[in-house]
Amino acid sequence: MIELPISKVPAKTDNPKFMILYGKEKTGKTSALAQLEDNLIIDLEGGSEFLDAMAVQARTINDLGEIASAIRAKNAEVGHSFYKRITIDNATDLEEICLSYAATLYRQQPLGKNWTGTDVRTLPKGAGYYYLRQAVLKVINMFKELTDSLILLGHAKDKTVEIDGVEKSERSLDLVGALSDIVCRKCDALGYMYRKGNEVHISFIGGEDTSKGCRPKHIRNRDITISRMDDNVLTTYWDEVYKND
Repeated sequence: MIELPISKVPAKTDNPKFMILYGKEKTGKTSALAQLEDNLIIDLEGGSEFLDAMAVQARTINDLGEIASAIRAKNAEVGHSFYKRITIDNATDLEEICLSYAATLYRQQPLGKNWTGTDVRTLPKGAGYYYLRQAVLKVINMFKELTDSLILLGHAKDKTVEIDGVEKSERSLDLVGALSDIVCRKCDALGYMYRKGNEVHISFIGGEDTSKGCRPKHIRNRDITISRMDDNVLTTYWDEVYKND
C-alpha cells in the first residue's frame, strides 16, 4: 500500500543527475570536463585525444553498447556507480551514431520490416524522426542508469521561435527537429558555456534568447566561472556545480 506523505519530504539530492552543457565550438567545454574528478568522457569525435583525460573513444552504436556493458559490470563488481559522472561528448555526433539504431527500431515495426534503407530521415512525411528520437533517448537513458550524474555536451545553434506572436532568434542545443527540446526537457540543468577572456563560464540564467535553466537551487539563475587559464595552467571550479562531492 502506498504511504502518502503528511509533511514536506527533504530534497534527495543537490546535484544535477542529468546536465546538458552546450556552446560554440572551441569554447573549452571538453577541456573543462576533462578536469572534473571521477568523470568518464565517452568521446564521439576525438577531441579528448589532445587532453589528459579519463576518456574512451566510441564511433558506432556497437561501441556505445560495449562501453555500457563494461560499466555495468564494473558497477556490479563494486556495488555502486564505478564512475560518479559520465560525459557524452557530443550530442551532434550521438545523433549521427544513433541513425543505425533508429533504422533497427523502424525495421522492428510492421511497416518497416521490409525496408532496406539506412537513414530513417528519408522516410516519407518525416516519419523517421520519431525513431531517431527514440534511439537517442534510449542511449541517454542507458547511460543515466549507470552513473550518479550524466552530462551531455553539445554545440549551439540559432533557431527562430515565436514569443507573443513575435519571431525571435534563440540559441539552443544543436539537435535535429524537436529532439533538442525533448532532450532538454528531460535534464535537471541546462547551461550555456561561453568564453570570456581567459575564463570559461556556464550560464544557468534563463532568458528569451538562450535555452538554459536548472532545478538545483545552488546553480539556478547563476553565471558560474567554471575554468580559468593562467600562464598556460587550467584551473576548474566544479565544486560550484557539484556540492558536497
